[in-house]
Amino acid sequence: QVQLVESGGGSVQAGGSLRLSCVAYGYTISRYRMAWFRQAPGKEREAVAGIGSDDFTSYADSVKGRFTISKDNAKNILYLQMNSLKPEDTAMYYCAADGRWSVPLLTNDYNYWGQGTQVTVSS
Repeated sequence: QVQLVESGGGSVQAGGSLRLSCVAYGYTISRYRMAWFRQAPGKEREAVAGIGSDDFTSYADSVKGRFTISKDNAKNILYLQMNSLKPEDTAMYYCAADGRWSVPLLTNDYNYWGQGTQVTVSS
């Protein structure tokens, strides 16, 4: 059974940084695509960043240059380094994994999801 467990969320002031982690159980992160999504209250879930089995990455325009997705295959952990945070980055952040494909990275059809970790950025 696949389980994704996120951590690292919290409250930070604008301009600050956070690093999210996603530990995967029952799933080999190097094998297929993985991604981070977020959902703010009253808004639809949106893709933030994705990474493929070949370590190719893709980012939403709103986070390019500020967020970095990476993974440690040996530890089976996915990361999201978030710098220069803005109040509009406030949302629940979810880790997602797929057991079928390596691409595309930023579509909403992943089949494994974590429970989420809250990120709150104050101005």
